[in-house]
Order: sequence, then C-alpha cells, then structure tokens
Amino acid sequence: MFKYLLLSLAAVGSLAHAAPPAQHFFSQENFKAATISPSGRYVALLVGDGKTRDGMLVLDSATRKAIGGARLDDSDIGDVRWVNDQRLVFTITDKHEAAGARRFAPGLFGINRDGKELRRLADRDNSREGVGSNVTARVEPPNTFLMKGAGAQDSDFLYVLRPIWENLGHAKERVDLVKLDTVRGGSTTVSRPAPALSWMLDHTGEPSIMLSIKGGVTTIHYRDPASGKWRDLTSSQSYGSADFEPIGFHNEKNMLVIARRKGDKDTLHVLDMTTGAIDPQPLVALGDFDFAGTVVYSRKRLMGIHYNADARTSLWFDPGMKAAQEEVDKLLTATVNIITPPTNPETPWLLVSAYSDRQPNVFMLFNRDTKELATLGSSHPDINPAEMGTQSMVKVKARDGLEFPAWLTTPPKQDKQLPLVVLVHGGPYIRGTSWGWNPEVQFLASRGYAVLQPEFRGSTGYGDKLYKAGLKQWGLKMQDDIADSVKWAVAQGVADPRRICIMGASYGGYATLMGLVNDGDMYRCGVSWAAVTDLPLLLETGSVLTDTSDEYLKYGAPELIGDLAKDAAQLAATSPVKQAARIKRPLLLAHGSDDARVPFAHYTRMRGALKDSKADVEFAEYVGEVHGWSKLDNAVDFWTRVEKFLDKHIGAKAKVE
Repeated sequence: MFKYLLLSLAAVGSLAHAAPPAQHFFSQENFKAATISPSGRYVALLVGDGKTRDGMLVLDSATRKAIGGARLDDSDIGDVRWVNDQRLVFTITDKHEAAGARRFAPGLFGINRDGKELRRLADRDNSREGVGSNVTARVEPPNTFLMKGAGAQDSDFLYVLRPIWENLGHAKERVDLVKLDTVRGGSTTVSRPAPALSWMLDHTGEPSIMLSIKGGVTTIHYRDPASGKWRDLTSSQSYGSADFEPIGFHNEKNMLVIARRKGDKDTLHVLDMTTGAIDPQPLVALGDFDFAGTVVYSRKRLMGIHYNADARTSLWFDPGMKAAQEEVDKLLTATVNIITPPTNPETPWLLVSAYSDRQPNVFMLFNRDTKELATLGSSHPDINPAEMGTQSMVKVKARDGLEFPAWLTTPPKQDKQLPLVVLVHGGPYIRGTSWGWNPEVQFLASRGYAVLQPEFRGSTGYGDKLYKAGLKQWGLKMQDDIADSVKWAVAQGVADPRRICIMGASYGGYATLMGLVNDGDMYRCGVSWAAVTDLPLLLETGSVLTDTSDEYLKYGAPELIGDLAKDAAQLAATSPVKQAARIKRPLLLAHGSDDARVPFAHYTRMRGALKDSKADVEFAEYVGEVHGWSKLDNAVDFWTRVEKFLDKHIGAKAKVE
C-alpha cells in the first residue's frame, strides 16, 4: 500500500515545518507521464530529476524492472507514445532554455522498447521556410506533431498533425493529417474536403471527424469508414452555440456528442450516424456542470468515459472496468483514481493515476486478477500532502443576482481571518480550474494565504447562462464578479479585509490591473503577468506578431470582447494602459519577451504608462519566455518575487491599518 499517499489527515496539524521551497512546487516533475503498452505488458515513463536530461524508461509491468528506454545528451524527451507493443515514438525539447529561445522544433523519433532501432522521423529545423515541402531521406518536415489519443496501436503506422501557418506567422491556416510509417519512414496525407483545423480518430484508430472554419462558420465533417468519402454533419456559427461537438464513437453506427438539448448545461448524447438524429435523452448529465470528457477505447470498442465534474471521474460501460475501478477506489480512498486500460490487452495490468487537492499525481499499476497495486512514482515526491491546503467549491451570488462558483483553498488548520489572494484565471472563456493539486495555489497556501479562484461570468463549464453573461464584459460585470467573490470571502469570515491581493496571468493579469483600477480600496496589492493591457491592440490585425488568427479577430473577438469601431469608448475605458493613473496600490508586473499570445508590446506600453504616473511598481522581464514560465530558474525567480511581494503587503511583514 502506498502509505505516503494515504497520510492521515488527522496528522496535518501536528506537523510544524518551514514552508517548502519554491523548487518543490515548480521544479520539473520527476515522473511526468506514464503510458501503458497496447498489450499491458510494458509501461513507458517520462522521467527526470531536474539535473539530468529528461528521459524515457520502459518497464516490464509484472516485474517493474527496466527493459529499455532512451535518454539524449543534449535534449529532453518531451512526449512519448506507443505505436505498437514493440515500437514507440517520442518528441524532444530543451528545458534548459526558455520556450522562445529554443532553436528547434520537437522533431519525432521512433525507437523499439529495448532502446534499439532509433530512427529520426521528423526534422528539427525550426525554420518556417519551406514548411510543407518534401525533404530527403524520408524524414518529415519540422511542422510534424503528435496527435492526442492513442490511435489503433496495431501496426507500424500512426497519424500525426501537420499545421500550416498563416504567412509564416503564429496563427494556423490549416492542419493536415498525415499517416506516418514509424519503421521505414515515409508518409501519406489524408484527403480532406476543406482546410481543417482539427481531427478526430474513431474507435478503430482511423480518421473519422474533421472540423473546418470559414467565414465565421464551423463545419463538422464525417468520413465514412467503408467508402472513405467525407460528408458534412452540421454547420454553426464558430463563436456561438454549436449544434453538437463529437467526442467519440459508441459503436459503428452511433457517435457520442456533446449537445444542449434541454436546460442550461451541455450533456452527452448518442447520435445515429444513419439518420443524423440525436437521442434527446442524455447519456450523461452532470447537474451543476457542462459535460466535458474523453472516451476510453479497448479492443476497438468503447469501454467508458473520463469526464470532469467538480473533479475528474469515470463512467464505465464495461463490467470488468467498473469492477476494477471499485477495487482501486477501495485501496486508495483519499484520492481520485483515473484508470487507463491497454488498447489490446493481453495481461491484467491497468495504469492508474491518483491525485487529490493535496496530493500531486502518482502513477501506479493495478493487477485486476491479483488486486496488486504497485507504485511507479510521483510527479512531485518532495511535496508532503500534510503541508498542503484544502480545496472546496463554493457558490457566490453577484450583485445583480447571478450565481457563480468559486474555488477556495485554505492552509492546513486555518480557515478564518486569513490574508487572501484572489487568483483570476486566464482565457477568459474557459473553465478556470477543477478539484486537484495545483502548484501555484498550493505554493501560496503553504505560505499561509487563502486562495480564492472565482469562475466569474464568461467562464465555461458551468452552463450557457454564465458564459453568455460575460460577453463584452471585460472590465465591467466580469470584474464586478471577482470583487463580489472577495466580499463573499470577507462576509464568511475567511478573509481579513485588510489583507487582500489580486493576481493572475493573461486575462487574469488584465483583471488584476482592472481590479486595482476599479476596486483600489478593496485590494492592497496586485501581481500581474503576461497581461493584456491594451484592448484595441489585442483586437487589431497586423499591429504586432501574434498567434491569434485573422478568423478569430474578424468574427470572434467583436462578439466576445468588443468591436474596435462600435465599442471604441468602452474599450478605452476598460484598457488598463489608458487607466494607469488610477492604479494607486503596489503592483508586480512581469512578462516574457517572446510572448505571441499577448505580445510584449502590451507590457512595454503599460510599463511606460505606469512610470509616467509614478506608480509603485516592481517590473520583471524574462528573456525568451513566451506565455508563462517554461524555464525552472525563471519560474522560481518569479514566485520567489511573489512570495516577498505578498509578505511585504499582506503577509507577516505587512503594516495594515
């Protein structure tokens, strides 16, 4: 039994240690990923210790002894995938460099499980020149990437993605699907009825669904497995409510789709491929949440679904997998336990990923015959669950009566009159978080702060009403929701009203700046990184190099954020760079020099405006970083700055009135 994982919560209060160092939270994960072979006889682990290069280790499932793998002298292995029981592929990266400073594409390499027969399958030259052209020696061009999902895993072939960028920039023009021979090299491009943006494989591992966007309209195309011909299933406005979203196949005749047929929430339905009709009775409905999940196939049939409610969970249609889940949950009572079966099982071994709000991810193997549970390793072995905070979901009512969820994490044995950090998610039109261990949140909780993460209007995953209430509400009602969540925390006695700081990245960085503009009396300080600061700059085409597509800027952004011409006054009033003189509280502002999502110009313009207004600001610039911190030294430097900044303004060293 994995005793450390099941550390008694009763012992939490008896352990008095200094706060764990930042490296324990933000260092590279020791066990980063695990994937089980098609037969279940082997498991491939992506491993590293932050000192040597990340490598791949292949273990025998029964003995847990190493039988092969790979490690490179000058690069880290980035992603690993089984092609069949003998063959794997992997990409490479360089974690010693910031993402923007990396000179090469991920490449693609094939290797046998024993570490032999290494073959370069895709070039690493990161130049965008000649993208899509043929190269010599049967090596694919550098714009070749692995798909999500396992595929069939029953031949030497696998499908890979080949994005083509607009004018050699950052935004994608289309994504081609390529069938690649991982032993001999060579590939063929899958035919398509229109320029594709995404692809999905069916339960047999063959291309089945393709999405295209043109003129603000998204079309879902289906490929008949018998004829290989494509036909359109449905079309809808790209930035409105889609008719349905396919996620997999129930069987040869029925597809699984996410749709909203009744009420406010997305639910899972079965679509008849012959008639095109969607069963109005949902297969899965989650009450407080929109359905979001992935299918699990084994033996080329649907076994179950992994989905996200408050936390990740599973629904098994297969009786054997349902029984295995029950056995694992009996052994691991303090964690969420996600089980993955082999695609073509010949053994009783299943892969298990276990985690909680206080426990980082732990990889295990479970033998469904003997009920043996064997631990492979933890992503963050230096983290002691007893020193972590407790996370819960709460409901907040906004000033206009709209109810929205928020996530509250409190330090061990402390839940009243705490210094509070309001951590605002990016996006903003995404689901911010779910129950589970988060390094940023737990780093703050380990320092004695309560952390509040509001799912303000505009957030997805909680129903159409909440999402649509956030359209064109940047800096307005979306900002009010964040302030109202703080008032809730104060009213509940959780937060000390004299010790509240707002922080976030991307849209969260924007909301931090606007929080200091709109609600300066509420917040003592702000921490903003990778922040949007100038809404017209965000919406303009061609003003700066960005990975935002022209399609989105033309059809999506005017509906979600605002129209440059029609909403000019509102965009100016809600742009932090235009309101910098109103920021009177201390601020930590940081950005990466190579950010293409929110270009560096947002930072430089805001920095100039804040200097002109003589604001109390600490600036931090990270050369080579993109939209966040990819290099350990930079992450540790930033969060060490955050720790000192918070301690000074709302922590133990703060002078509060």
